[in-house]
Amino acid sequence: MALKITVIGTGYLGATHAAAMAELGFEVLGLDIVPEKVELLSTGRVPMYEPGLEELLRKHVAGIEGSSGRLRFTTSWEEVGAFGDVHFVCVNTPQKHGEYACDMSYVDSAFASLAPHLAGRALVVGKSTVPVGSAERLAVLLAERAPGDVELAWNPEFLREGFAVDDTLHPDRIVVGVGSADAEKVLREVYATPIAEGSPFVVTDFPTAELVKTAANSFLATKISFINAMAEVCEAAGGDVVKLAEAIGHDERIGKRFLRAGVGFGGGCLPKDIRAFMARAGELGADQALTFLREVDSINMRRRGHMVELAREAVGGGSFLGKRVAVLGATFKPDSDDVRDSPALNVAGQIQLQGGQVTVYDPKGMENARRLFPTLAYADSALEAVRGADVVLHLTEWREFRELDPEALGEVASERIVLDGRNALDPGVWRSAGWTYRAMGRPVA
Repeated sequence: MALKITVIGTGYLGATHAAAMAELGFEVLGLDIVPEKVELLSTGRVPMYEPGLEELLRKHVAGIEGSSGRLRFTTSWEEVGAFGDVHFVCVNTPQKHGEYACDMSYVDSAFASLAPHLAGRALVVGKSTVPVGSAERLAVLLAERAPGDVELAWNPEFLREGFAVDDTLHPDRIVVGVGSADAEKVLREVYATPIAEGSPFVVTDFPTAELVKTAANSFLATKISFINAMAEVCEAAGGDVVKLAEAIGHDERIGKRFLRAGVGFGGGCLPKDIRAFMARAGELGADQALTFLREVDSINMRRRGHMVELAREAVGGGSFLGKRVAVLGATFKPDSDDVRDSPALNVAGQIQLQGGQVTVYDPKGMENARRLFPTLAYADSALEAVRGADVVLHLTEWREFRELDPEALGEVASERIVLDGRNALDPGVWRSAGWTYRAMGRPVA
């Protein structure tokens, strides 16, 4: 008999996972406590921008003409408990207000709400990024509150925003923390298709499975901050960080990816995950092992202030008062509408607070940016954002921005000065169009 799957929490992770499980052939029931979100998803729409996700939803959501009908959504815990054999918990774990630590309240609430409705045999699978040790505690909760024969497993997610659908259907690895051969067998059945396609299947214990995601994010954050630290040294020494990155990237031990210096990382995962990792290490008495992550975080945040200073120099070195600044980009990365902890918006906000007249344009993040920074000005196109600008800041590496016509922009800008905060534009093209081009860690001319 085919497994039936439920997905608890239908945000970015949950909605993607639910649609992907339906694509893999399972009957899926997604749960969210927000009725408006359930109504939206039930029409095949999502409250965020993620390439390919809406198309996948419409392919499977019940009630949509031509769909497989394998995917439904509900607000009923009772319905979820009765329906599922495997329950994936995909709720958010944000940073606590005023602390580095992870806020586990959403995860704890989800487990406490689900457990009483698990009357039969079931496997609950945590996918949320949690502090190490959480799974052991949650396994005890299930044992105490679930009336049926319920087991826990931990299966961390490794989704990249902009590639989440492909990352779920064709993962570069599947990690499962299990306490029995039965749990492993069930998860091998769930992921049978990607395993058959060659995705590595790594079986481990609870603590290791919990640590994998935070370790991976910490390594990635360290690599990004390393090249940004090299950019600082290059600026001081007159070197070129782009050529430096190219040279060290040929070393197979290092690799070329994530060696583009700029204004640093943001989003809803990397910053809060490395901070929660540090906090948990402190609780475990292993805080010295992760002290380097404080410097990783510090370098990252320092890049934003440095971009503000570069912009100040570009408009005369004094005050931003009376100066018009165009900011190309609002999301923390391209191919997403996510503006959480966005370096682009952080820089825009700092400049505005210092008196600058800031106009922002982003291909997909405008609505979310307006909600977070309502006092900034927003334009409907890059051309309109640049109109009358004394300096242009390129802060999110959308393809649309790389393909802009510098000559056309130059005709509407007040001054042809561009600061490339992502080292993604072609300096030669911009300079040949009469622009003063500057980027972090690169020679001025």
